[in-house]
Amino acid sequence: MAGSERYCADLANRQAALGHEVHVACTRASPLRHALAPAIRVHNFGRFFRGLLLRRLMARLEPDVCHGHLSAACKALGGIRGQHQSVATLHVGYKPHQHARLDGLICVNRAQAERLAGFPGMARTIANWMPAAPQVLPPGIREELGLARGTFLVGAVGRLHESKGTDVLVSAFRAAAPTDAALVVLGEGPQRAHLEKLRGGDPRIHFVGYRPVVHGCLRDLDLFVSPSREESFGLAIVEAMGTGVPIIATTAEGPAEYLSDQPVALVPPGSVAALAAAITVAHEQFRAGRLSRVTYDLSLFNPAARIGNIMDFYGHVIEAKQKQPVAAPVREAAIAT
Repeated sequence: MAGSERYCADLANRQAALGHEVHVACTRASPLRHALAPAIRVHNFGRFFRGLLLRRLMARLEPDVCHGHLSAACKALGGIRGQHQSVATLHVGYKPHQHARLDGLICVNRAQAERLAGFPGMARTIANWMPAAPQVLPPGIREELGLARGTFLVGAVGRLHESKGTDVLVSAFRAAAPTDAALVVLGEGPQRAHLEKLRGGDPRIHFVGYRPVVHGCLRDLDLFVSPSREESFGLAIVEAMGTGVPIIATTAEGPAEYLSDQPVALVPPGSVAALAAAITVAHEQFRAGRLSRVTYDLSLFNPAARIGNIMDFYGHVIEAKQKQPVAAPVREAAIAT
C-alpha cells in the first residue's frame, strides 16, 4: 500500500460515499482490498490471464468510466475497446506504450502535463489531496522506540527504493546529527539490505518497516524529511504538513511545484552535503527552542475539491467522446495492479 494504492483506495471510497457505483479490480494478493469501503465491489484476479479477465469484467459491468492506476493496469485498460471511457492517473509519468490509447490522463503536477506530446486524448492537472486521518491514532513512535526525553527525532516515510533517496538521508544524518538525535524510517522495499549496511550499526537509526497508518509517527517527529531523487507528488509530505511538523524536502518534480510557497526547507535531490547542512540548522533551532509546529496552507489539498475535479474531468471525457452530457450518478471502475 504505497502512495498510488492509497490514492486509488481513497478515491474509490470517496466516490462510493457520493453515491456512485464503484468496482475495483486488483490481484488477489493486493492489500488494496482491505482499504476499501464495504459498498465497493472488489474483483480479484490471479497472476494469469488478467487481460482476458479484465476484458470480460468490463463487458459484464458496462461501466461509464474505467480509471487505471499503475503501469500494468493502464496498459491492459488501453487494449480494451467498449462503450466506457478510459482514464488514468499518472502516478509516475507518461509512457506512450502504456497510456497513448486511453481517453484521458490526470497529471498530478504541471511538469507531467508538459510532457504529453503525441497524446491524442484529454488531459488535466489535478493535485493529490489530504488523505483521511484514522479515527483512532496508533501509539506514538517515541514510546515504541523507547527514546529518551528531549531526543531530536527525524523521520521519513516511503518505499525503500533508490528513487526515494533514503540512502542520501541516512548518509546525511550520520554526517550531521549529534548523539542526542534519532532517525526513524517507515517503509519497506528492495533497498533495505543496502540501507542496513549503510546504517553501519548506528543505534540512532531505526528502520521500522511498513506501517499502514503513519500518523502515530508523524505527530511525534521534530523534523520530517523527504529525500526523494524522483517524486511526482509525495503523499507523505502532505500528511506531514497536516500534522504541522517542520519539513525538509528535495526539489524533486512534484514537491518543488507545490512547496514553493510553503515554509519548507528545500534542498537539491541527491546532495548529502546540502541535506546534512539543513538537518544541522534544524537541530540548532530545536536546541534553541525555535523549531516549532508550522501552519501550512492546505487549501490545495482539499479532498472534496480534488474529487470534484476528477468527477468533472470524467464528465468532459465522456462528453468529448460521446457528444452528450454525463448522467449522474455514473458507474466508475478503478483498476489497480
